[in-house]
Amino acid sequence: MKNLILISALAVSFASKANKLSHSISASPTYLQVTNVLIVPPASSKIQVALLLDTSNSMDGLIDQAKSRIWEIVNTLTTLKYQGTNPDIEIALYEYGNDGLSAEKGFIRQVAPLTKDLDLISEKLFALRTNGGSEYCGNVIHSSIDELQWDDGANTMKLIYISGNEPFNQGPVDYKKAINKALKNKVYVNTIFCGDKETGIKEFWQDGAVTGEGKYFNINSNAKVEYIVTPYDTQINACNQKLNKTYIGYGRHGVSKKANQVAQDENAQSISSSNTAERVVSKSKAAYSNEEWDMVDSYRKDKGSIQKMSKEELPSEFKNKSKEEITKIIEEKTAEREKIQKEIGELAVKRQKFITEESKKKSNKSDDLGVAIKSSILDLASKNGFKQ
Repeated sequence: MKNLILISALAVSFASKANKLSHSISASPTYLQVTNVLIVPPASSKIQVALLLDTSNSMDGLIDQAKSRIWEIVNTLTTLKYQGTNPDIEIALYEYGNDGLSAEKGFIRQVAPLTKDLDLISEKLFALRTNGGSEYCGNVIHSSIDELQWDDGANTMKLIYISGNEPFNQGPVDYKKAINKALKNKVYVNTIFCGDKETGIKEFWQDGAVTGEGKYFNINSNAKVEYIVTPYDTQINACNQKLNKTYIGYGRHGVSKKANQVAQDENAQSISSSNTAERVVSKSKAAYSNEEWDMVDSYRKDKGSIQKMSKEELPSEFKNKSKEEITKIIEEKTAEREKIQKEIGELAVKRQKFITEESKKKSNKSDDLGVAIKSSILDLASKNGFKQ
């Protein structure tokens, strides 16, 4: 009689024990023989977040907050796990309410689709400019649901964050209908009103969140983001130079993407050294993956990727090398990067502990875009099977 033992890959140690048990049982004729062990792979998971930002005239402060908090938001997402595994993270960006946008399309623009390319999100975010316009919340929610490639997997958490300061019910598209369409796709809608709480309630921003089974927040969009400088920021930022040297661009976009990586480092630095540290911490995480242009990440994902690359895809310094020579170099760069990322990770733990302790001492808690998004992510995550 053969028994099939089903063992979760999240508890691989059980598999080891089962194998030992199998050998023990086989040696004794008085026990049942265990012959098959099936390891079930962990369920793949994903978190998709669409940021819908009002870029009308009065929203310069909101855009500045988004620039200041984007890497902190990413780092909050990377703390989450689903059944013990790291989810893929995709972020999309929309702007609305800007006179520079097409009136026919309701003053809405998809700035970036749902993508794992976090440098692209940073690039597009820093390129946003405000201009007077008409803010139609229902329109932009409807467009984001229709246009984005929302995952239909059961292990995906899908979130919309819409922020602005005009009545939520403006425009030709009924916000309730747009949000109900979102819910049919299991996309939760969170609203962030840039103004006082009671005004946001009167102008239907709270109702939008209640309808969308999300969270309602109000923030002072003109408030400057306050950072807690830590003793570890300088060390973390110093690691970034070493980390960047482990990236080797390949293919048609290798050179431009590597250049953009440096450009986004500079954008983060233009905000503050603390913001730079947040970005560097993000670059040490699995979510910051660039396999489409970086040979190390490509090799990490698929050990056969180098063998599959044509000579034309290789960077100039590799064109006269054999695939074996290239593989050796990439393996060395992989080990080097993992060592640097581990160092950043250890510093990041100490940094976060310092920030947590210092935050407890503050009587006035900052209330900005990043704080609103972070707190709701953690709350909604627990309801969708994701844990820190």
